[in-house]
Amino acid sequence: MRKGEETRARILEVAEAAVLAKGFGATSIEELITETGITKSGFFYHFRDKSELARALLERYIENDNRLYDEIFGRAHELADDPLQAFLLGLKLLSELLADLPGGHPGCLVAVMCVHERAFDREVQEINRQAALNWRRRFKAMFEEIMAVYEPREPIDPERLADTVSTMLEGGIIMSKALKDPKSLPDQLLVLRSFVRMLFRSGAERRSAANAGLL
Repeated sequence: MRKGEETRARILEVAEAAVLAKGFGATSIEELITETGITKSGFFYHFRDKSELARALLERYIENDNRLYDEIFGRAHELADDPLQAFLLGLKLLSELLADLPGGHPGCLVAVMCVHERAFDREVQEINRQAALNWRRRFKAMFEEIMAVYEPREPIDPERLADTVSTMLEGGIIMSKALKDPKSLPDQLLVLRSFVRMLFRSGAERRSAANAGLL
C-alpha cells in the first residue's frame, strides 16, 4: 500500500472509531488531524469536506460488512450442503467470531447514521438505505433457499424473516452496549439460531424421516 493510501486508511480508521464512540456531529476534523498526525491540507487532500468523509466511511464499513458475511456464510455452505444447516452453522460461526472481539462489537455505522440522518446529505442517506436493502436481499435469498426444501411451522414472509436477522443483529449491538455486556450480542444470535431451527423443525423432521424411508 502506498503512503497516500495508508494515510487515507488511517484517517478512516480513526474517524470510524470516533463516530461510533460519540457520533458524527461530535467528531471534528481537527481531532482527526491531531490523532493521525497529518496537516489540515493533508486531510483535505483526501476528503473535500465532512460529507465526503461520511460517504467514504459508510462505503468502507459496508464493504467490510459484506466481506465478513461472504466469508462466514460461504464457509458454512462449504461445510454443509443442506441450506438450513448451512444457515444455522453460519449463525454459530458469526456468534463465535463476535464473542472473540475484545471489548465486544464496536457498533454499527449504518445504525449511527440512521439515528443522525439529518446530519447527512441525500447521497449518504441513500447509501445507508441501500445497505439495509442489501442485508434484506442477502438473508431473504438464504431463507428462500431453505423454504424450497423445508416448510416453516407457521406461514411467514421470507423478506420479513430476513429483516428479523438484521433487527436481531442491530438490536443485539445496542443491548450489548446498554448492558455493557459483550456477550449479549453473540448470545442473541444463538437465540435467533434456536428460533430458526424451531421454525423449520417439523419440516426438517419430515425430510429426515422421508430420507430414512419412514414416510
